[in-house]
Amino acid sequence: MADKIQESSGIDFPFPFPPYSIQKDFMAKLYHVLEAGKIGIFESPTGTGKSLSLICGALTWLRDFEQKKQQEEARCLLAPGTQPLPEGQDLLPAAPSSCPAPPTALMPGGEPDWVTQFVQRKEERELAERSREEEETKALLRLSRELLAEGSGAELLEPEEEELVLAEYTSDEERTAAIGVDEDEDEEDLEEEHVTKIYYCSRTHSQLAQFVQEVQKSPFGKDTRLVTLGSRQNLCVNEDVRSLGAVQLINDRCMEMQRSPHENKNRAEAEKPKRRRQEGRTACPFYNREQTQLLRDEILVAARDMEQLVALGREARACPYYGSPRSALQLVVLPYPMLLHAATRQAAGIRLQGQVVIIDEAHNLIDTITDIHSTEVSGSQLCQAHSQLLQYMERYRKRLKAKNLMYIKQILYLLEQFVAVLGGNIKQNPNTQSLSQTGTELKTINDFLFQSQVDNINLFKVQRYFEKSKVSRKLCGFTERYGAILPPSREQSRLAGLQQFLQSLQPGVTESESQEEAEVEAMRAASPLMHIEGFLTALTTANQDGRVILSRQGSLSQSSLKFLLLNPAVQFAQVVKECRAMVIAGGTMQPVSDFREQLLAWAGTQSERVVEFSCGHVIPPDNILPLVLCSGPTGQQLEFTFQQRELPAMMEETGRILCNLCNVVPGGLVCFFPSYEYQRQVLAHWDKSGLLARLTVRKKLFQEPKRASQVEQVLSAYSKCIKRCGQAGGPVTGALLLSVVGGKMSEGINFSDDLGRCVVMVGMPYPNIRSPELQEKMAYLDQRLPRSPGQVPPGKALLENLCMKAVNQSIGRAIRHQRDFASIVLLDQRYTRPPVLAKLPAWIRDRVEVKATFGAAFAALRKVRPALSFPGGALLMA
Repeated sequence: MADKIQESSGIDFPFPFPPYSIQKDFMAKLYHVLEAGKIGIFESPTGTGKSLSLICGALTWLRDFEQKKQQEEARCLLAPGTQPLPEGQDLLPAAPSSCPAPPTALMPGGEPDWVTQFVQRKEERELAERSREEEETKALLRLSRELLAEGSGAELLEPEEEELVLAEYTSDEERTAAIGVDEDEDEEDLEEEHVTKIYYCSRTHSQLAQFVQEVQKSPFGKDTRLVTLGSRQNLCVNEDVRSLGAVQLINDRCMEMQRSPHENKNRAEAEKPKRRRQEGRTACPFYNREQTQLLRDEILVAARDMEQLVALGREARACPYYGSPRSALQLVVLPYPMLLHAATRQAAGIRLQGQVVIIDEAHNLIDTITDIHSTEVSGSQLCQAHSQLLQYMERYRKRLKAKNLMYIKQILYLLEQFVAVLGGNIKQNPNTQSLSQTGTELKTINDFLFQSQVDNINLFKVQRYFEKSKVSRKLCGFTERYGAILPPSREQSRLAGLQQFLQSLQPGVTESESQEEAEVEAMRAASPLMHIEGFLTALTTANQDGRVILSRQGSLSQSSLKFLLLNPAVQFAQVVKECRAMVIAGGTMQPVSDFREQLLAWAGTQSERVVEFSCGHVIPPDNILPLVLCSGPTGQQLEFTFQQRELPAMMEETGRILCNLCNVVPGGLVCFFPSYEYQRQVLAHWDKSGLLARLTVRKKLFQEPKRASQVEQVLSAYSKCIKRCGQAGGPVTGALLLSVVGGKMSEGINFSDDLGRCVVMVGMPYPNIRSPELQEKMAYLDQRLPRSPGQVPPGKALLENLCMKAVNQSIGRAIRHQRDFASIVLLDQRYTRPPVLAKLPAWIRDRVEVKATFGAAFAALRKVRPALSFPGGALLMA
């Protein structure tokens, strides 16, 4: 039976068992943040019951909030001459918005401020271009009239191929009332009744599933209306669609199959005088309104994770994606992109106005937002998209209306110029084109457009054409139907070479690629124009906070254009502005300054609205020993700078330290290196010097794989080895796992109990200072962030913060519950610096011991717990 914990404030927190004191403090602070409409940054180490504290604290607040709202509405109804609260209005007003217009606020004309500057710089060129565009439009209209006059000149198409031809395109102001009704109906389907909700998001679907399981086990499990939202890729139960693999292909096929009946009817009527039409693709058998509604009602009965939704959908023969209710819910569980990406949020029908947002596992939130809104296209994709679109235009030239031809020509011109700015030729095979100039170049959006000589094209209109005409989807169906080679015709005689070229561009999947990489490559091969569309969208939604990176890497196929978002607060501002309250939570949130300065402040949040909460761990003090080791067994000073870490003496001293640790630490030992390349160099040196053989005397050696598909296999073998050695006895006492900071093992993997009795961090994993992207980000912060006299420059502080975030994530892999114990060994004397120590989690920082000599560190390790060391473990000095 659930316990009820009553704080001094009088709040009852139902809890499945007696909570830790830190959980009581967590829930009380969380309740205050939600009640006051603030933004909370919560840090609670893994193993302290963070998820359960979030659930019980947030749902307790929601319960009380709804009760107060009902009571107030009842009083309003009973009081004479008063009206009930309007629907959608909270009883407790949302915290006054402290978010002024974000740095990227649109100008009155609806375009970002950089567009205004852009237009001013090229006014004369635009006047000339306007005249040229009018002439081109007239020419295309004449061409259209000529083709219509010819009548039989248009080639007859198969019924299934008719749907590949673009419909007549009209701009927004030219749209008919009928189409407007269709769009309104679609919007109405997504409208939801106002129910105060909690939106909970995390990074991975497995983390979301774990959270749902915690909700099910909580005192609120049976009474909470919960739904897990996901992409079509995760929720689709149509095996023919699922087999497409790539997210965009699944989305497009689904939308194609669910085309509204009135659209099919209108198009059929429009084409009827020309030729009898047949239905295109059959409708999805799982998209049934009656069955979907029944599934929706069933989903509301109990909390279910994504796998359970899919199983329920298969059983009911209904679509879980469309069957997942968006209204009448209390708790909505969803992955990061669905919340943090505005277009995805809108497509999913998510309305944040007045709602509560909880972002869990948020230690990499800034990088996540940046990655979601950054996009890259390769030279190979540009050439492939140009070839496909050119063949499409030639195939259906006589069936396309003038505006379609005009926009397709503009897209072809853009692709040609983007290839040219990389130094390539659109008419040649990118795999065989060697570039005379190599290296990386960063440009502002304006400079990139001028250098590409595409400033005479209105990218906003082109992007709108992409969105409304669905040209990328049509082209995808075209290439899917014909593959790489099309039958030659009179119109295509000049494309004979391009047909072979298109086939040569299909990227193969090598054995070394992971399943995820293979899926991405398959997607790029199937529809490169979709990636170009994403790139153009990024160019039209960014301002001075965006950069274009021109990467020239020898051949055109390996070169690329990348849009980089320097200021993630641009995209985060709307989420902050709309929601009633927000909680940003994680196991290791240090350093918090990044969240305050780079995310919340730039999103327009006043400092008084931000609340911080950090708690210690629940383990006894004797169960954790963090050590900073300044020298090795032979007295070699440990400072793994870029200049010193590759010295033979430094690599040998690292090997000696690990040999000694393997001699005294039972079970599993996990060692993190700053990069894959440095790990490779160290292993090669140990192999030559004989240190590798010495390491295997006590521990079996395992190495983190680069392929994601092999991670589970390595972890399973590592775990079985430790268990077997613990039961059998003998000289081999466990296993040593060599991992990489920022790799597969540094996040999301639990090395609890014997799997991680010691975690070793080799050096400080500073990011590559030579990276042009990092240099631009540092320069950007130095220009934008204020700095007090004597304060470290923001750019330099960014380097240290990125380093310590990576360290905190890696060393937090060991302690996973209250009875766990482990040692943490930091191999670098730079960890003794106060600014560095201050950025460790408080529960580790308060227990750190600095050891100048290895002998003192070795003696301390043997005192952590009796079970942590072996009787008679000897110190090996050489």
